[in-house]
Amino acid sequence: MSTRIHLTLATGDYESIRALKEGSVKPDGIELTVLTDMTSDVRHWRMIRNQEFDIAELSMSNFLMAKYTGLPFVAIPVFLHRRFRHGFVFLNATKGITKPTDLIGRKVGLRNFQATANLWIRGILEHEHAVPHRQIQWFKQDEEEVEWAPPPDLQIQRVAPGKSVEKMLVDGELDALIHPEVIQPILDKDPRVARLFPNYRDLEVDYFKRTGIFPIMHTTAIKQEVVEKYPWVPINLMQAFEQSKKAAYKRMENPRIVPWLGFVTFSKSKKRFSAEIPGFTALARSTETRWKY
Repeated sequence: MSTRIHLTLATGDYESIRALKEGSVKPDGIELTVLTDMTSDVRHWRMIRNQEFDIAELSMSNFLMAKYTGLPFVAIPVFLHRRFRHGFVFLNATKGITKPTDLIGRKVGLRNFQATANLWIRGILEHEHAVPHRQIQWFKQDEEEVEWAPPPDLQIQRVAPGKSVEKMLVDGELDALIHPEVIQPILDKDPRVARLFPNYRDLEVDYFKRTGIFPIMHTTAIKQEVVEKYPWVPINLMQAFEQSKKAAYKRMENPRIVPWLGFVTFSKSKKRFSAEIPGFTALARSTETRWKY
């Protein structure tokens, strides 16, 4: 194509998009301005509420909620963020919670209810560990990206303005907390806080071997008007993302790039591990499971 259209892409600052950001990979027909200087929650809010970007890495559950409510986005199967989630259920260590079913009837904090991380964790707790999400008292800190009315049988309330669910957990106001990041008290080794699953890495390996699922956190969304005007944009973007990812893999084969003992051996074992499930089969399983959750 002789004339490039200018589009903005908001995304996390991942190694996999380095080539796109630096310009060594260019989508055919597109001049990208890549924006990486914001947190994921800010990016999701700005895309969903204000449609500020042409393309954005977007929470998968936010995208599904946005489509359900009729917001004009199209997604492509470019999943820039995946993560296992067994290690993101945190407990107040004084509450006597020793197994998942101890969470039934308890006060559990959230940043917000719709976050994809929370969706996966709630689904895993319910379908793998017999903890119905409607039998938990939920306390959320933030407003949802997509406006919604909770079902009447869902016990959920907003904490007081200015209160932090992390601090509420440490202080014992909450029994547990589901969070998309490793919370600071865990990083600080605060004895008042623990994980529900101390052996979360073993559980994640078992989950993958049984299901073939490496949970998708974020998809890539394009404004509907861009796709309608330029229907070739999605496929050209997908090809460029794939080229950028391959460049990242190639770059990281150099042991000087990641000065972490054993990284190259570890990354090769991960590739073999992931290759056990074909791509489209894994995607179908992940999609079906997400809808079930």
